[in-house]
Amino acid sequence: MMARYRTLAQRIRMEIDEIERTQAAVLRHWQAVRVVSTDQDAYLNSVALDLHGWYSGIERVFELIAVEIDGGALGGEAWHTELLRQMTLDLPETRPPVIQRDTAVQLDEYRKFRHRIRNIYATNLEPARMQPLVIGLPDLWSRVNRT
Repeated sequence: MMARYRTLAQRIRMEIDEIERTQAAVLRHWQAVRVVSTDQDAYLNSVALDLHGWYSGIERVFELIAVEIDGGALGGEAWHTELLRQMTLDLPETRPPVIQRDTAVQLDEYRKFRHRIRNIYATNLEPARMQPLVIGLPDLWSRVNRT
């Protein structure tokens, strides 16, 4: 294996380790939201930030694949959405799909949440809007990580 691909594989492994640590934090802090009666805002903020970080880690892996395997980075206003679409493509003689289309649809919900946290609000978080993301996290990660 060429040094370039060994380096890429190591960078992806490092991102995966961080994604898994972040996922554990999401689940741990979500449990705290459910049992702690004081300072729930702090735990909700932590969950929101960790969900942001979890998706950002996945996006970094996809960016590495886009640049190092597919041959270039995406640009433009909608590049985050296009990156998800690109990861569903079967590129003959280059790579198989990285994720399935239904997985991309689910990941897009995390991308949208991250966008809201970054650009719209980071206070007054609504647990009811966050709950499906938290609950779906382990299954979704399992599907992303096995491909």
